[in-house]
Amino acid sequence: MTNKILNFQFLILCLVLILSSCRKASNIAGSNIALACDSVYFTENFRIETHGDYTLATVRNPWQPERELQRFVLVPKSAALPELLPEGILIRTPLARTVSFGSVQCSFFAELDVLQTLVGVCEPNFINIPFVQNGVREGTIANVGQAANPDIERIMFVEPEALFTAPIEESGTGQISALGVPSVECIDYMESSPLGRAEWIRFFALFFEKRELADSLFAQTVDNYKALQDLTAQSETQPTVFSETIYSGVWWTPGGNSYMAHFFKDAGADYLWKDDTQTGSIGLSFEAVLENAENADFWLIKYNASNELTLSELVRNYPNYAFFDAYKKGNIYICHTGNATYYEDLPVHPDYILKDLVWIFHPETLPDYRPEYYRKIHE
Repeated sequence: MTNKILNFQFLILCLVLILSSCRKASNIAGSNIALACDSVYFTENFRIETHGDYTLATVRNPWQPERELQRFVLVPKSAALPELLPEGILIRTPLARTVSFGSVQCSFFAELDVLQTLVGVCEPNFINIPFVQNGVREGTIANVGQAANPDIERIMFVEPEALFTAPIEESGTGQISALGVPSVECIDYMESSPLGRAEWIRFFALFFEKRELADSLFAQTVDNYKALQDLTAQSETQPTVFSETIYSGVWWTPGGNSYMAHFFKDAGADYLWKDDTQTGSIGLSFEAVLENAENADFWLIKYNASNELTLSELVRNYPNYAFFDAYKKGNIYICHTGNATYYEDLPVHPDYILKDLVWIFHPETLPDYRPEYYRKIHE
């Protein structure tokens, strides 16, 4: 445990040094050497190379790791277009007109203070950000339909410079590729760790020339996250935990190498599927979950419904839930994702989510804290 803490402290020191070196290196005009701020620390899926007159941003293909998914060549609008550039999707920065296909991208935009670039969004009903809701209502931001089936004509009408999408495996961009508008495929959700996903703010920042701001915000997130880990590092107990509920006969639970599994570990809990190697969710039968989690200390559930979830409603929906010790003891914590900004904050501020989890598993470490997302289930 001591080695882990020291490693984390070293990473934070590196981030501080990076912020300083970026500012110094940016004064070296015409340099073609990648700057120190090109280093990445937690992400597994993007790389940055800064050159004198352009920046190269490469996204790894998470489904075929030996291949690239996309490569962007970013050239400032304020500079002349270089005669010789590497292969890739050319984008002039900073972007002024964008379309976002999901709430996650909007969350990163909000952190970087570039929501004003949005001229269209998909599925605005699922974007719990007042600026976006107001923009759609007032007509300054177009509703361009479903992410899986966007309204091409509306997208053409708003004339974006780039689309920020979230592909499902290698499904491609389909009909939107015919628009001739660059599509930035955001695969932050494929990261296995919360801080790996949060580091994507540094990727988004490249398109808006907000690198220094992004590095500063990310360093603060890492610092906050590490401080919460320190609270549980010396704890003598690691309560067992499982999560979610059965749906259409399948219980989808986070894989052992998923970011949720990392959350549980970092919050000082013993996740019962920690030995699984998958980064996504694993589908299990009720019997398989009961066998492993019948005596678990805690049960965490996320849901979105018109009614508040209660113990009685939970067992009414599926009577066999009553077999779990966590149900019998009332040790169930729920998060109503329709009321809380859980999904908006999750990718950008994992430290916010972690604080709730630390409070659940080790309440003695945060005696005055009021949770933002989870609450204990009522009768």
